Order: sequence, then C-alpha cells, then structure tokens
Amino acid sequence: MQQWKVFFVKPRTEKKVADFCALYGIKHYLPLREQKRVAQRRKIVVSVPVFPGYVFAKIDDTQRLQMLKTNLLVRVLEPLKPRRMLRDLIMVRRALRADPSLKPVQPLEKGRLVRIVNGPFMGVEGLVARMAGTMRVVLNVDMIGHAVSVTASMDQVTPV
Repeated sequence: MQQWKVFFVKPRTEKKVADFCALYGIKHYLPLREQKRVAQRRKIVVSVPVFPGYVFAKIDDTQRLQMLKTNLLVRVLEPLKPRRMLRDLIMVRRALRADPSLKPVQPLEKGRLVRIVNGPFMGVEGLVARMAGTMRVVLNVDMIGHAVSVTASMDQVTPV
C-alpha cells in the first residue's frame, strides 16, 4: 500500500510514462477515456488521459530512480492516505468501464457521499452535486485535485 505513488509528468507524456512503466515491469494505472475527434475530415475515437499530467504507479526506490532517468517526470508525489487514493481510483475504474467517454470535472468541496445502487454505475461511490432534476455524482481523486462525474436519477442513489 505504501509504495503507490503519483507521477506528475511533463505535458502530453502520460502514455509514454505508462509505456516505460510496462517496460520496467512497474505496476501502474493510467485512466483513459474515449474522445471523438475529427482528423482530416474523418471522425476518429482517441484515448486521452482522464487526469492529464498524472500516472499512478507502485514503485520502490530502484524503480523510482529508473523512472526519473526517463526525464519525463516533473516530480513524484506521495499520497498521505494511499488506501483512500486506491479506493478512489477503483471507483474511477468502475465508472470508466460502464461509460468510457466520461469527462473530468472540477471536484466538489461540499456534498454528500452516496453510492449508486442500480443502473450501469452500480457500486460507484462519490460526492453529489444536485442539478435540475438529475443527480450528478462526482468521483474525486483527492490526491491530485481532479474528478469525473456520472449522472444518475434520484432513485438510483442512496446515502452512505
């Protein structure tokens, strides 16, 4: 648990860092979402990082040195609560499995912790922002100050 770190990487190098992690045998997680773009008059779907600039990895001191030698990292952040960070990342992974096109949003400071009990996002926990008849659940990753949001109806959500 204590070995999970957050790599703050240079702009647009998240996938390269993930490739180096795979090359060195480092367990890592780079949450990606699908985004539709137009390239040369064709519609394409590309995978972009949910949290630009961040890659999560389980490393020791020797692996840390290997990654720093790639010259792609700005700094290595150590979470104060690694267990909570991993729990947050598991919730983000579940939500991305249900809907790979989720978009990042600003995290909420205030809100109520809820769990979605049915529908495609069943089992996902997060904070709530109420918006015009629908419930928007925001999944925060507190360590890096980013979040993604999912929409659920009032009957799909129960307080935790």
